[in-house]
Amino acid sequence: MAMRDTAIVAYAETKIVQKSDRDIWELGAEVLEALLDKTGMEKGEIDGLVLSGSQTGAGNPFWSQATADQLALEVDYCGISDIGGCGPTGAVARAAAAIEAGLCETALCLFADTQSRENNTRQRHYQAEWTVPLGLLGPPTSFGFITCRYQEQFGLDYRMLGKLAVAQRNGAVLNDLACEKLRSPITIDDYVNSRMIAEPVRLLDSVMVCDGASGLIMTSKKNAAKKGFKKAAFIKGYGEKTSYQFAENIVDVTDTGHMPAGQKAFKQAGITAKDVRSFHPYDDFIIAMILQMEMMGFCKKGQGCDFIREHDFNFNGDLPLNTGGGQISAGQVGLAGGGTNLVEAVRQLFGEAGKRQVKDTTNAVVTGIGGIPYSRNWNTSVVMVLTPNG
Repeated sequence: MAMRDTAIVAYAETKIVQKSDRDIWELGAEVLEALLDKTGMEKGEIDGLVLSGSQTGAGNPFWSQATADQLALEVDYCGISDIGGCGPTGAVARAAAAIEAGLCETALCLFADTQSRENNTRQRHYQAEWTVPLGLLGPPTSFGFITCRYQEQFGLDYRMLGKLAVAQRNGAVLNDLACEKLRSPITIDDYVNSRMIAEPVRLLDSVMVCDGASGLIMTSKKNAAKKGFKKAAFIKGYGEKTSYQFAENIVDVTDTGHMPAGQKAFKQAGITAKDVRSFHPYDDFIIAMILQMEMMGFCKKGQGCDFIREHDFNFNGDLPLNTGGGQISAGQVGLAGGGTNLVEAVRQLFGEAGKRQVKDTTNAVVTGIGGIPYSRNWNTSVVMVLTPNG
C-alpha cells in the first residue's frame, strides 16, 4: 500500500477550552510553531497543507487558501478533507497519497475549529426540510433514535456505557490539554444519574462543544530517514466508506460503514481486532463506540455490553481506549474534534503520553464518524491502523 511510504514525524495540540478568546488562525499558528520547533524544520520545507473541515470557516469557499495565506505557507498541494468528524484522519490519508504521488514532500495536516466562539455553518442538506420542522434538532436526538433502536434489538446495560465514560474521564484527568471543566473524576453512578438530554441519551453520553486545534507533520519515509527522525508513526491500513447502504430502501441504523472500512484497514495492516493494542474510536456519543466495536469485529453484533464488561479500557488495561479522554471528556473541537483522538494515538506510539502511557505500542487504531443523516447511520466512516515501525 502506497501510504506506507509516508511518516508522521511530529504532532502538536493546543489546550482545549470551552470558548476561545483567540481567533482560529492564532490557534493554527500555535500548532504550526510547535511542529516546527519539534522537527527543527524551516517553514519553507512544508510544501503541502491539508485541513480538516471547520465550522468557523464553513462559509468560506477559499478556506484552505486563506489559511495558507494567514500562516504564510507557500505550498504545492492544498486542500480540505471535508468529511465531517472523519476529516482529520481523512486528511492524513490524503496527505499521504499526495506525498506518494509526488505532489508534495512534507505536509502540514491542521485540524482547527472555534465552533463555540464563531460558528458560521450554513448547511444545505436535508435538515431544513425534513428534520428541523419535526423537532429533530441535532445529534443528541439522532443518537437517541439509534440508542433506542439498539436497545430494542439487543438490550442495553447502561452501566456498561457508564464504564466507558469513566475510563475516558480517567484519561482526561491525566491530560493537561483537556478542557478543565471536564477534568473531574466521575463514577458509573454519576453517569447513570446524569440528566437526560434526548432520552435515552444522557449528559455524560455526549460531547461538549469546545475550541482548539491540533496538527501533524508528515513527510516521505525517505526524507524522514534523511533528517534522522528518531520517532515516527506509519499508516499500515486505511479504510473509508461514505453513504454505506444509502441506496437501500430500508436499512438497519445499527449497521455502519465501519464494517467495510475496518475490514479493509485490518486486511492491509495484516491484523484483526484481537491484535489492536490501543483503540481511539470517534466518540461523539458513547453508543457510537459500541457500534464501532461490533462493526470492526471486537465482538459480535449485539454483544457490545458483554464485551465491555469483560475488558479494562483504562490506559493500563487490556484495551486502552481514548486514553487522553476522547472528545467526550477532553472536549469536542468542532469538525476538528477527530484530531484529538488521532493526535493521542500518535502520542502513545511515540511513547510520550506521560502518566497515561500505554505499555504496548505495537499499534494504535483510530476511527472517524462524519455526518449524521436522517433514517440512516453516519455519512462517512473511516478506520486507520498506525504503527511505530515503517
